[in-house]
Amino acid sequence: MAIPTEKQPDTGIRQAVSHPLDPLTAEEIVEAANILKSQRRLGSRVRFETIVLREPGKPDVLSFQPGNSIRRDAFLVVLDNEEEATYEAVVSLNEGRVTDWNKVPGVQPRIMFDEFFECETLVRANPDFRAALAKRGISDPDLVMVDPWSAGYYGFADEEGRRLALTRNFLRSSPTDNGYARPIEGLSALVDLNKMEVMRIDDYGVVPLPPNPGNYAAEFVGEFRQDLKPLEITQPEGPSFTVDGHSVAWQKWHLRIGFTPREGLVLYNVGYEDQGRVRPILYRAALSDMVVPYGDPSKDHYRKNAFDAGEYGIGSLTNSLTLGCDCLGEIHYFDADLNTGRGGSFTIPNAVCMHEEDYGILWKHTDWRTGQVEVRRSRRLVISSIATVGNYEYGFFWYFYQDGTIQLEIKLTGIINTAGIAEGETPRHGTLVAPQLNAHVHQHFFNFRLDMSVDGEANTVLEVNTVAEPLGPDNPHGNAFYAEATPLKTEQEAQRVIDPMSGRYWLVSNPSVKNALGRPVGYKLMPGENILPFAHPGASIIQRAGFMTRHLWVTPYAPDELSATGPYPNQHPGGAGLPEYTRNDRKVENTDVVLWYTLGYHHVPRPEDWPISPVGYCGFSLKPVGFFDTNPVLDVPPSAHHNGACHA
Repeated sequence: MAIPTEKQPDTGIRQAVSHPLDPLTAEEIVEAANILKSQRRLGSRVRFETIVLREPGKPDVLSFQPGNSIRRDAFLVVLDNEEEATYEAVVSLNEGRVTDWNKVPGVQPRIMFDEFFECETLVRANPDFRAALAKRGISDPDLVMVDPWSAGYYGFADEEGRRLALTRNFLRSSPTDNGYARPIEGLSALVDLNKMEVMRIDDYGVVPLPPNPGNYAAEFVGEFRQDLKPLEITQPEGPSFTVDGHSVAWQKWHLRIGFTPREGLVLYNVGYEDQGRVRPILYRAALSDMVVPYGDPSKDHYRKNAFDAGEYGIGSLTNSLTLGCDCLGEIHYFDADLNTGRGGSFTIPNAVCMHEEDYGILWKHTDWRTGQVEVRRSRRLVISSIATVGNYEYGFFWYFYQDGTIQLEIKLTGIINTAGIAEGETPRHGTLVAPQLNAHVHQHFFNFRLDMSVDGEANTVLEVNTVAEPLGPDNPHGNAFYAEATPLKTEQEAQRVIDPMSGRYWLVSNPSVKNALGRPVGYKLMPGENILPFAHPGASIIQRAGFMTRHLWVTPYAPDELSATGPYPNQHPGGAGLPEYTRNDRKVENTDVVLWYTLGYHHVPRPEDWPISPVGYCGFSLKPVGFFDTNPVLDVPPSAHHNGACHA
C-alpha cells in the first residue's frame, strides 16, 4: 500500500496527453486543485476526496482521431471540515477555471488516507482509551494498532449528520509483530472525523488477550524448505504486446488502461481485431464497489460492514508491485497518479502490472487413423493490480485469451479479521483459528460494471437456460434437452440470480450485426463460484448494499451511473445505486446496455487461514458466442520443441 507524500510539479508544463481517456497526470491533479482553491477561496480545513478525469462523452471518445484537440476537465469532490459539508466541482484545465461548483447535502465522502493516520494518533492519546488499555494490562499505547473502520448507518440519533469512524484495536508485542494476533476485544472508539475528536469510548468488558503470536514474516519463520528448484520465465525476443502511453495491443486485442482512486484499475475500449478491423466488445470495465459483511451480532461487531471501494477507495490503497514477487516474467508497469487529501499529488509506482503467461493447451486433436497430431499452446495477457485494505489484500487480474475470451479473477489473501474470545469458549459465528482467537464468518461481495459494446452500442441481453424436453412425441426416449434464450427487456426483468443447475448464463447480442451463419453476434457472461448474502432483508447492510441481492443487473447507459452503491455510500442509510437506478424499470432491449455483475466469496475461516490466508479465488468470464464466423485461433502457429514443432 502506497503512503501518500505530497508532490508538486517541477514546472508549469503539463505532461503530454494523447487521448481523451488518459488519466489526469500529477501536474493536472495539482493544477485542478490550485484552480479550485484560488477561485472558490477554500479554507485551510478542506480535504480533497477525489480529483479525477471527468471522462468525455462517448461520441467524443469514439470519434477521436490522433491529432484532434483534447478537452481536459477534472472532477473534484471536496470535504469542508469546518462547514461539515461536501462539494462537487468541475475544473476546465484548458480554460483554467471552475465551470461547476455544487454543494451536495446529506452525504459523506470516502474516508481519506490522512484521516486514518490522524484518527489513530487521536485515539491513542485519548485518556479514556488509555485507561481502558491500562485496565487490560497494556502499558505502551504506541504498540496499539488503531484500525479506523467506516461506521455504517444504524439510525442512532447521536450519530446523525456526523462524519464517523469506529476503531478496532490490536496490540503488537514489538514494532514488526503481527498485531492482529492480539485483538483488544470489547474496546472501541467512535470518532468524529470532521472535528477530529473522540465522541466516546465503548468498553464491553475485559477479555484476556490471546496468548500466541501470529507472525508470518520471513524474519520470524527461520527455516525454509530447501527442495524448491529455480523456475525461469524468459522471453529472449521480448514480449508480444506493444504499449503506446495507455494504449495496449496484443494478439489482436486492443484496449486502454485507466485508473481512479475509487475503482482502481479501469479498462477502456476493449476490442478484438478481426477481418481487418477492431471490433468493439467493452467500452468500459471496472470494479464499481464491494462490501464485506460479517456475521457476528455481538458487541459492536455487527457494525463490521466495509465498502472497500466506496468508503475507502480501493485505488488509493493499491500496492507498488515488485518484479519476481507480485509479477513474474517480462513485465510492463503502469504508474498511477492520484491526489492527496490536501490537493497535492502522489504516485504509486508500478500500480498496474502487465505480462504474458503460458496457459497450457489452446486446442489439440490426434487423428487415430493417420497418427497426425495438431496441438497449439495457449497464451494469455495478464493485467493486474493488488490493493491492501487494512488487514486484507485483493488482487484484481484481467486475463485476455487468444480465442476472444476475457476473464476477471479476484485473488483474496492477507490476514483475516480477528476477535478475542474467552478461554474454553466455542464461537458460534466464527472459527477458532488459534487459542482464544476467533475469526468471524464473513462474505466478500464485488460488483463489476461492464459497459458493453458488442460490435456497436445497440445490444440486447438474453438469459440462456438449458431445459429438459418433456417426454412425448418430440422426446420419446427421454434424452432431449436444449438451450432456451429469453430476452430481458426491462430493468426489472433483468434482475437475476445464478442457477448452475440450469447452466444459466447471459448473452449480450447485437441483433443488427450477423455472422456468416446469419445469426446475431454476441458475447456471454459466464458466472463462476458465487453465493447470496445471509443477512436479513431488513438488515442495514442489505439496505445499503442492495446490489448483493442480485447477481445480474442491466441498465441503459447513463454517464452518471458508475457505482452499484451510488456516489456516496459512506454512512448512507440505503437505497442508492442500483435499486435507485432501476426504480423506473427502463427498457434495456436493443440499446446501449451496462451489465452489473455481482460475485460473492463466502469465507468460513479455517485454522489454515491463520496467520495469513493462502489465496482464494473467484471471478467470471466473457466468451464469444457467434461473434466470430469460426474458431478464431486456427492461425496460432505451432510451438517449437526439441524435436521440431508441436504437430506430426
